[in-house]
Amino acid sequence: MQTITFDLSSLHEHGPAYFQYLALRKRFFVDTLKWDIPHNDQYEMDQYDNPTAWYSLCVRDGEVIGGTRVMPTTSRWGKHTYMLRDAREGTLDSIPREAMPADIVSPFVWEMTRLVISPDLKTQEARSACLQAIGNGLYDIAAAQGVSEYMGISAVALIRVLRQLGFPLERAGEPYHDPSDRRNYTVMRMPVMLPGQQLMAAE
Repeated sequence: MQTITFDLSSLHEHGPAYFQYLALRKRFFVDTLKWDIPHNDQYEMDQYDNPTAWYSLCVRDGEVIGGTRVMPTTSRWGKHTYMLRDAREGTLDSIPREAMPADIVSPFVWEMTRLVISPDLKTQEARSACLQAIGNGLYDIAAAQGVSEYMGISAVALIRVLRQLGFPLERAGEPYHDPSDRRNYTVMRMPVMLPGQQLMAAE
């Protein structure tokens, strides 16, 4: 498994990886979970796939098998900021406003969204290796961009899995139930501690 990271200015350096990731998102979030989010027959893509976003993807044999999207909490693209802040401000009705316990705007804190791994990974070992590769990419982005913390919405069950892999996730809000996919979600926060680096305080 290989980790790749990029933003929209460099996605061309990785062949079809970006569009494979969008197709994987469509397959999982739309076809499987039945989320009512923008998509066509091939891809799921929303307003947060804009030039402020970065991506960490896991590739195996030339095929994207997992990935996630991150962006600074200082992001603004048109009328949109980042997903949880838009939800808190009432401009995104798919997430409860109260899910985000505090307003966060800091160049050191980035939001993570659309974390997905391929349903074709049938073993726990393969799924864990994919998540680890995606996490390695998040640390690469953090080192390059000065990120001290990631935060975002996560399925409650996934937090336990990521903790077992060594990622220091903590819940930062009360869980809520999504009736559309019958899953429980909560806001998570993950400090980034890079080798030889002290944690930077989010402003």
